[in-house]
Amino acid sequence: MASSAILDKARFDQIRYAQLWEDADVLLLGLASSPGQTLVSICSAGDNALALLTLDPARVVVVDLSPAQIACLRIRIAMLKLLRWPDFLELMGSRPSSRRGALLDCVARTLLPQDQAFWAARKAAVVAYGLGGVGKFENYFRLMRAYLLPLAHGRSTVEAVFEPRSPEARRAFVETRWNTWRWRLLLKLFFSNFVMGRLGRDPAFFDQVEGSLASHVARRIEHAAIDLDPSQNPYLAWILTGRHGAALPLPWREEPYEIIRSRLDRLDIREGALEKFVAAGEKADGFNLSDIFEYMDAPTFAAVYGSILSAAKSGARLVYWNMMVPRRAPERYAARVTHLADVEAKGKAIDKAFFYSDFVVEQVEAEAE
Repeated sequence: MASSAILDKARFDQIRYAQLWEDADVLLLGLASSPGQTLVSICSAGDNALALLTLDPARVVVVDLSPAQIACLRIRIAMLKLLRWPDFLELMGSRPSSRRGALLDCVARTLLPQDQAFWAARKAAVVAYGLGGVGKFENYFRLMRAYLLPLAHGRSTVEAVFEPRSPEARRAFVETRWNTWRWRLLLKLFFSNFVMGRLGRDPAFFDQVEGSLASHVARRIEHAAIDLDPSQNPYLAWILTGRHGAALPLPWREEPYEIIRSRLDRLDIREGALEKFVAAGEKADGFNLSDIFEYMDAPTFAAVYGSILSAAKSGARLVYWNMMVPRRAPERYAARVTHLADVEAKGKAIDKAFFYSDFVVEQVEAEAE
């Protein structure tokens, strides 16, 4: 029944995501939390759990099945305590740096022994790519940039993607310079379900997927390159260049840095399944559920969704994403939640993490008795 059933199918001893690939601006819009509330967040790399601190909550409970992902959050906490904002960006890999090793050593000395050993084993990769570049998902894009992208486009064309343009000019650029037969072949081969499952995510995460991932990615990249402004998209910048340009994900920006730093004591980090929070009998005002429902078959999804409702206060919001597996409130619970269609539409329109096909915001109408 539990979401932890994925433990039997996927590995959780490695960093799958070294940075978060869900747009915190959209998450905060969906939660619309009031100060003093209790929020629950899937950890992933920890970035969006940190972003939730800007909402001035009383507490952010952070859960994850993966000790590696929890380690990503713990080192971010240490970085925020010790480093100036420019140094933070260097160590994360958002900016070029010749001193990541020294920065990592400085931060690692403050960690628990098991975390010191964890990051010592990955020091060479951190020096080369930054802390935000050492996950399996980031390595997947690095392979694309190193070996395949140059076969489709030269550096000048890639850099031209991020020049500010009007929507009409962006469409012309995509149609005349970007969407070549070589690029289409790259999409078909490298973004297949098989290749991404083995090099980027995990084969088990595609168990519920129907349809072509390559076709889905092609549509979403076109959306990101035309409907959105690539010059303001940190996710697209990292995918194509391995760094961020002028635009940064919300929790990496200078403006909220001191706010997040001042509220780190409000994080409540728990390794394990989301059901552990539910079993503790606690209640929350909002849930950042990432895209966890995509990994579940329909019966498991319904069971986990029901357990989350049992831990949700009246008025609590559930926020989550779907990439290729459609998930919304199961029929048996549909009467207990309201889909906030206007909020969803606003979120979808600005979501810079463009590969998701759906952004879901549901509000709980009454607490479970």
